[in-house]
Amino acid sequence: MHKHWEIVVFTASLSKYADPLVDIIDPNKVCSYKLFREHCTWISNAYVKDMTRLGRKMTDIIIVDNSPVAYMLQPENAMPILSWYDDPSDRQLHRVANILERLAYEPDVRKIIRKICANNDID
Repeated sequence: MHKHWEIVVFTASLSKYADPLVDIIDPNKVCSYKLFREHCTWISNAYVKDMTRLGRKMTDIIIVDNSPVAYMLQPENAMPILSWYDDPSDRQLHRVANILERLAYEPDVRKIIRKICANNDID
């Protein structure tokens, strides 16, 4: 995806735990930024990922996340994905890859994401 998007890992995990893991899963350093729990916004007893903190146009931001609470401030930018629990046959990221590639050429990703989610048409 780094050919089409600026990649940012944004997790509600603590940096001391997540930072070394991101280094392992991103050995080629294609991730531009890493954001952790301290970058989240605390709302209603939950860590929320406020995409406006990225300083980018909201028309160009997509969050791929398994938790609707995490993206509750910008649901129109969210591509929901199922949780992953050590399943080697998991194909969730592959399911959204084609959509993400197509969205890279859209002037406002939110319009397309809204249609995809309304029609439950990720595939």
